Amino acid sequence: MPTTPELPVGLDDIRAARERIAESVVLTPCTRAPSFDDLTPARVCFKLENLQRTGSFKDRGSLNRLLHLTEEERARGVVTASAGNHAQAVAYHAARLGIPCTVVMPEVAPLIKVMNTQRFGAKVRQFGEVLDDSAIEANRLVGEEGRIMIHPFDDPLVIAGQGTIGLELLEQIPDVETVIVPIGGGGLISGIAAAMKATRPDLRVIGVETEAAPSAYASRRAGEIVRITSAQTIADGIAVKRIGEHTFPMIESLVDELVVVPEEEIARAILLLLERKKAVVEGAGAAGLAALVHDRVSMRKNEKTVVVLCGGNIDINQVSRIIDRGLVVDGRAVRLRVRVPDRPGNLSRLTRIVASMGANVHETIHRRAFADISVGEVEIAMHLETRGREHVLEIVERLESEGLPVHEES
Repeated sequence: MPTTPELPVGLDDIRAARERIAESVVLTPCTRAPSFDDLTPARVCFKLENLQRTGSFKDRGSLNRLLHLTEEERARGVVTASAGNHAQAVAYHAARLGIPCTVVMPEVAPLIKVMNTQRFGAKVRQFGEVLDDSAIEANRLVGEEGRIMIHPFDDPLVIAGQGTIGLELLEQIPDVETVIVPIGGGGLISGIAAAMKATRPDLRVIGVETEAAPSAYASRRAGEIVRITSAQTIADGIAVKRIGEHTFPMIESLVDELVVVPEEEIARAILLLLERKKAVVEGAGAAGLAALVHDRVSMRKNEKTVVVLCGGNIDINQVSRIIDRGLVVDGRAVRLRVRVPDRPGNLSRLTRIVASMGANVHETIHRRAFADISVGEVEIAMHLETRGREHVLEIVERLESEGLPVHEES
């Protein structure tokens, strides 16, 4: 499906962007991932945009836009609104080019993204709960201070910059059949689809959104751009209430399928990437893998598939919480409440049974006064490390066969 003339970005725009930004962005690897073969029938490769200079694909589009500024516009300075990745990219490249930069970020933006944006030399203002709220403040600064807006996604130059990923993929994996791309405002998937489908119309492009903010999915169903009410999500980089005026027609023309994934599946995908790929990827970046391994996308046997890991700027304080959540979803961390007679030796008996089943006890808590049990019983809450969901079921069955009632905490 070649890019049609009425779309705002075409193949020539993307090729020009690639030539313009080539010396200042990383040609990121696209590597085969055989460690995921047991989770999907597809042959998966990962495009590692988390290895960009500022940790995400945003380097590409922001730099392409900045390089189009006139000397007079550079002197006035730039402003943008971003949840973090676009903020860091604009801050970094604006500093390199000697352009004054102000970034408006949501109040809930991850601390690491705020700190890095400041470290790169930008003036940071935090305003609003989500990106759209921050955009209102950024537009106010455009009017009051005369700065130039560097939009995070709804700008043809930004879209063209992101599309350079598509050109690289066609060279790195020439026989690719499907590309899975996270969607926030739509700039990334619009650029990739425009670049790849211009020469490979048979290629399948699939967009993935978080269930907490499915703006593209809702707009496609409505047949027009709609504004949604987004919720808090670990995929903060794609929590956008409204996709762009430029990106919507490109998504409608070039993207074959849109799917959504819930928080728990994104958390598990982050954990899988840490364990199996040894890659640190943020929630937005892991959304594509979440869709793939949880069968949100249909796949043929050995279908050559690229998953774009669009960013790795995850707050280190959040990593442990996400790992814990992912372990719970995966069934490798579980809390069981077990009722036993309140007599000496029963705790030892319980832990021996659990140990014989190959589980590791992280914590035990005795509950007498506050548990819904009889006077002659005690409830023991156990936090266990297991091999997975089937292992948990085996443990529960064994305990119940020993006459010990069990309840799994959700």
